[in-house]
Amino acid sequence: MNQIMTQPIYRSLLAFFLVLGLNLAPAQAQSPAAQLPDFADLAERVGPAVVNIRTTARLDTIHGRGLPQIPGLDENDPFYEFFRRFFPQQQPGPQQRPGPRGDRQVPRGLGSGFIVSADGYVMTNHHVVEGSEQITVTLADKREFSAKLIGSDQRTDVALLKIDASGLPAARIGDSNRLRVGEWVIAIGSPFGLENTVTAGIVSAKARETGEFLPFIQTDVAVNPGNSGGPLINMRGEVVGINSQIFTTSGAFAGISFAIPIDEAMRVQEQLRASGRVIRGRIGVTIGGVSREVAEAIGLSKAQGALVTNVDPDGPAAKAGIEAGDVIVRFDGRSIDSQSDLPRIVGGTRPGSKVSMSVWRKGVQRDLQVAVGEMAQEQQTARTGEPAPRSAAPANALGLTVSDVPAERLKELKVRGAVQVEAVEGPAASAGLRSGDLILSVNNADVVNARQFNEQVARLDRKRNVALLVRRGEATQFVIVRPADR
Repeated sequence: MNQIMTQPIYRSLLAFFLVLGLNLAPAQAQSPAAQLPDFADLAERVGPAVVNIRTTARLDTIHGRGLPQIPGLDENDPFYEFFRRFFPQQQPGPQQRPGPRGDRQVPRGLGSGFIVSADGYVMTNHHVVEGSEQITVTLADKREFSAKLIGSDQRTDVALLKIDASGLPAARIGDSNRLRVGEWVIAIGSPFGLENTVTAGIVSAKARETGEFLPFIQTDVAVNPGNSGGPLINMRGEVVGINSQIFTTSGAFAGISFAIPIDEAMRVQEQLRASGRVIRGRIGVTIGGVSREVAEAIGLSKAQGALVTNVDPDGPAAKAGIEAGDVIVRFDGRSIDSQSDLPRIVGGTRPGSKVSMSVWRKGVQRDLQVAVGEMAQEQQTARTGEPAPRSAAPANALGLTVSDVPAERLKELKVRGAVQVEAVEGPAASAGLRSGDLILSVNNADVVNARQFNEQVARLDRKRNVALLVRRGEATQFVIVRPADR
């Protein structure tokens, strides 16, 4: 009897565990896969709003700037020959004819962008369209349009284009402030001209300082030459950044990419759309960081603020009573935690505004009032349908735009002659020169003024290094610059 009674029990238990096992097995097998995102629907939804951008420039412009023919790759790079052979469409060919000025039009570069409104406004990077004579935008459906450059801002690396089209698929704009480190993101663009390429990764860091005007979003999304200007997209299908830079030793992706936060980019875009340029405030100071050792020495409770190393004698700061050696700790009610905070806050302040600021001077905090001025427009690039003026480019082959130093300032510095650096790119930027530096000599030849300095640079041997005597704050040292044509 016991045997007869137990057999149904065993059969029931066996059936129970079999059912339980069958129910658990799929869940266990699917668990790891369920944690991995599926980007297919996301790419399909956002992809139509992403565009490819091709630019051309005059041959003399390319040679004058020492730009490689393969976008983003130097001729000495190991990948250069590979892409020259397998992507010949990126090379100037015999079918190209001289332009209206007799200068041959050749490919300037490739990049990406994304549509921000159905009536044809497109955002991309400043460096994608800088120096171009013609801009061609290709949509995901292969339609091509000649684009007009509404405006371009070098400091934030943001540019706004307009194409003659309507009913276009526009990208949804997200909130970069909501991004979290570790969050999945994707990039869509045209690396090396390969259109509609999707790559994925995570947010590696936020507010990453790279020496630029804005703090960047750092990711490990694969970004290569040609991705510049394309969107960084969150898992909700919203644009949270514009892919702008990579950290690399070879010219190709090395696991670290940087994107411009979309919140800041959209503020720039609004000004470009309204007036074709970005209006920023300035107070006329050169600043440096405050180290822990300096903070302790001057009595600051912590390493914070922006150390004033130079004051423009004719600028708003000088009129407000700011002196070299002051540490600016607050501006317009906002704390200056690091030196990079000050240019952003001042730049975002409307020119003409009178604001309060706090400085730390000789162990005492002082409150001052400063009338914010307007940043010089030559430090920005903007145009409305016409080629950018040649004067918008760096003034000389070293990548330096300089200005004369007032005689009173020269006397104060006790130097016979110098020029002040206003903008830096190319070889000079690679050598570490900055806006605000003073150049005293070129290869041991004294500098008198900006015109004479540019004439000196024009006569330099492009195959030899250049020794510039540079004064930064109270320190003077030689800086070796390697010309672009070397």
